[in-house]
Amino acid sequence: MAAMHAPKLERFDVTAATNTDPKGIVRSVEEYRVEPFGLYVARPAPGRAQFHYLESWLLPGLGLRVTDFWFNPGHERDQDFYLDVVSVETDGHTWLATDLYLDLVLRSGRGVEVLDTDELLAAVRTGLLTTEQARQALETTYATVDALARNGYDLASWLSTLDIELSWRRHG
Repeated sequence: MAAMHAPKLERFDVTAATNTDPKGIVRSVEEYRVEPFGLYVARPAPGRAQFHYLESWLLPGLGLRVTDFWFNPGHERDQDFYLDVVSVETDGHTWLATDLYLDLVLRSGRGVEVLDTDELLAAVRTGLLTTEQARQALETTYATVDALARNGYDLASWLSTLDIELSWRRHG
C-alpha cells in the first residue's frame, strides 16, 4: 500500500465562488446553490485527464458528497454517481468537507460498490482517523448501502423518502 495520506479537506467558498481542492488549488465555481439539505457545486475540472466537469452535492445530514463526473472519451467508468463519505462543517457561506476515506460507486438500478475500506483501516491504525470517525464512516456507509438497496439502487428514489430532491445539469 502507498504511504497513507491524512484525511482530504476541501473548502467551498460560496461568497467567493471558489472551491479549494485537497492539494490547495483554488478553482472557480460556475454555480453554487444552497438548499436546506445541502450545497450544490458545478465547475469545470481543467487539467484532469479523466473528466472535464463535475457536479456535486454536499449532504451534511447524510454524511455524503454525491458527485457526477463528466468523463472524457476513453475514460468513462461504469458508474452513475460517486459517493464520498464525509463530515461537513458550514457557517452557511463556507463549507468544509473532510473525506472519511470510504467511497461508494452507484450503478443506478444495478448495485453499489464500497471502496477504500483498506484506507479507512490504515488511517485508524496510523492515527490519522479516530475510532469514532471510523465508526461514523462505517455507519454512514452501511446506512447508505441499505437505503439504496431498499430503493432499487435509485438515488433519487431514496432521497425522495427524506424530502431531498437533487437537481443536476446533466440529469433531469
